[in-house]
Amino acid sequence: MTDTLMPNGCKTNGPVESGYFKKGCNPFAQTGRSKLQNKRALLNQQIIKQMRIRAGAENLLKATSNNKVREQVMLELSYVNSDLQLLTEQLEGLNSSVEVYQDVQETSSIPLIPLGLKETKDVDFSVALKDYILEHYSEDGSNFQDEIDDLMDLRQACRTPSRNPSGIDLLANYFSQLSFLESRFFSPTRQLGIFFTWYDSFTGVPVCQQNISLEKASMLFNMAALYSQIGTRANRQTQAGLEDAIAAFQKSAGVLHYLKETFTHTPSYDMSPAMLSMLIRLMLAQAQECLFEQITLPGIRNEFFSLLRIAQEAVKVGETYSEVHQSMIQTPIKNNVPFFWTTMSELKTNHYNSLAHYFVSTALLDHQLTPSDDEDKQEKALSQLYDTMPEGRSPLDILKDKEERRRIGKAHLQRSLMGHEEAIRTHSRCRHLQKLDILNDILQAGLKRSLTKFEQNDKEEEFTDYMLAPDIISKTEKKAEMEIPAATKGPLSVFSAKQRWSAPRTIRLRLQDRDLGFTLKGDAPVQIQSLDPLCPAAAEGLKEGDYLVAVGDTECKWLGVSDVMKLLKDVDEEGVNIRVVSMLDSSSQPMPTKSATYGGLPKTYSMICLAHDEDDKKSRKVAKKPSFLSWGLKNKQKSGSTLSLPNADYNGLGNRPCPTYRNSYNESALY
Repeated sequence: MTDTLMPNGCKTNGPVESGYFKKGCNPFAQTGRSKLQNKRALLNQQIIKQMRIRAGAENLLKATSNNKVREQVMLELSYVNSDLQLLTEQLEGLNSSVEVYQDVQETSSIPLIPLGLKETKDVDFSVALKDYILEHYSEDGSNFQDEIDDLMDLRQACRTPSRNPSGIDLLANYFSQLSFLESRFFSPTRQLGIFFTWYDSFTGVPVCQQNISLEKASMLFNMAALYSQIGTRANRQTQAGLEDAIAAFQKSAGVLHYLKETFTHTPSYDMSPAMLSMLIRLMLAQAQECLFEQITLPGIRNEFFSLLRIAQEAVKVGETYSEVHQSMIQTPIKNNVPFFWTTMSELKTNHYNSLAHYFVSTALLDHQLTPSDDEDKQEKALSQLYDTMPEGRSPLDILKDKEERRRIGKAHLQRSLMGHEEAIRTHSRCRHLQKLDILNDILQAGLKRSLTKFEQNDKEEEFTDYMLAPDIISKTEKKAEMEIPAATKGPLSVFSAKQRWSAPRTIRLRLQDRDLGFTLKGDAPVQIQSLDPLCPAAAEGLKEGDYLVAVGDTECKWLGVSDVMKLLKDVDEEGVNIRVVSMLDSSSQPMPTKSATYGGLPKTYSMICLAHDEDDKKSRKVAKKPSFLSWGLKNKQKSGSTLSLPNADYNGLGNRPCPTYRNSYNESALY
């Protein structure tokens, strides 16, 4: 295929803007992300091989009663299961390789978690679509070979999208084409004979079905995954980079939500409702984390109200990650989500809650109430910090009592220290987390800062037990929200796979007293109405309700009434040939069980259908003319001292609009 050709002199490590590669795709770009995807594809092939061996061994166990054979097979099964376990762990390691996706300039921010792209196998649309065009639309399918090649090239390009808006546009373009393809070629009453194979992003288990909804759902998952990778790649040390990250994660959550609501019975576990709900929470939690970083990027004013505000913002981040962690440890999600993800969400819950307690302690310890302060404002701010005030004291009493402020402040420092220590213990439990040196440095810096603050306010003569600081109420000025893509109207439903059509009929159209003998209605395609049964056209076989598809040599499937009338106004006494088709009653005429090439294909998943030759790839030239899949589309295109977050140095404290993609008319469920 054209996307697999290497032009002379083309370097494999640079993008190709035109010619051989589609925009947003360079399959030869040797990036860390592409190497991970190549490893993922290889692991998927190894997993499916072991699954075939296991299936064969299990069938042999059922079929034989020979004890010696059974012992040998069970021994082989133990080896196969062991190999599968190792392969699954390797796949988990790929999903835990988050450092590859981070911005190269990122040196002081906690890494974020991206989604890996789902892998797929090649699909050959050519034979099945040409057969269907000949059978259903009565046109020579070979006339559309270039357009079919375009479609296959587009799908191939979507396997290696670039990590930028062009890559998103590429996936959205193919998704919209799938809606047209579904409407025109995938009938609800028969199978077309095209198999789509996709691998689970977390387990590598393949799913193969003839339903195009699997293809559409998988493409949406990859679009959400690509948004998450764009978000993790953003430079979070700048306001612009944080805005890009926030937008990307919110769009990722929106696409996942759209996938969850539209395709309700996906056969792949990574697209199950429970898993998608968890992934939506994860994307929104990371967007909330970036919102927090956006607020604190200029610095945190060492001032009473500012510190309380930032503390509540930090609690909000910790709260969202706590919800993510709770969803990850539920059965059966915990059996498939990487341990790295679970420990990272638990770590961030403790880390951000610890930051919140540190900021509250700083506000109480460093800022005593003075006559120049606004008592009412401080009392209101403190009362809104807790559900229940410490030991039942009133906010004003705490603010006015220096020792009480100090005691509660040290209690918050205690909880901050405990939280940081727990985060460090969590970090040490996961070998993939241990590889993230920047994360360890940030956690150690947070612990060191809280410990220093505690030592500054500790008195040797104090022997009283410290109270337990109350929980802080979460509050945010801007909550992360899903950006759900706008769904546009689907393709026209007239010339679709749901309708049955007669073969085109040629009618000789002659004027009678300068009258055609009928009127036209509709807008692409036009339809015959008010037909005079005595006119010459009716005698030739024209029927009321027929659709006009050609006038002379001009195709007019997608011309409106005014355009067709311009073609008919020049009809002279000799007349002109027109071609029409009639819609048949689908209920009275059975659908054929076979096409010219495919017939009797099973609807259920079979491991045998996964044994297609991956290496049998032919190169084709990209067609320049518009694809017939765009039928029905219109021609128009559319100032005081400051604190900061702890960092590795132990220092002191493009948002593009989401592309729209078209829905099909039938989107209620996947199966």
